[in-house]
Amino acid sequence: MMVRDGAAGSGAGARGGSNAGRVPLSTMGLGMAVRREAARRRAEADFGSASGAALDLVELLELAWHDCHGDLAPPGEVMDDLWLVAGGDLARLVTAARLAVTDAHDLATAADRLREAGAPG
Repeated sequence: MMVRDGAAGSGAGARGGSNAGRVPLSTMGLGMAVRREAARRRAEADFGSASGAALDLVELLELAWHDCHGDLAPPGEVMDDLWLVAGGDLARLVTAARLAVTDAHDLATAADRLREAGAPG
């Protein structure tokens, strides 16, 4: 069991003892910050002044993905599909993010249809 402060469990070693099994909080948050920065250019290009809100939503998507699927973040293909389906519209990004978590296959199908129709992305 992992606890937010990095202590594993509450038994011996959880406080002041061995550091085995500990993950510093700063390390856990680092990956999300790096992924957010990597997505910044795409969000700015697609969403302009709403790019901050788009990035916040992607961060929430990552948290939901982790809770539902156990992975830290959705795979790159899911993120590509998310951006394509959103098409620069924040409301569509919200819908696509929900679909990504609940049924990534349906999101992929929607993205594939857009690709077949010649949508940029």
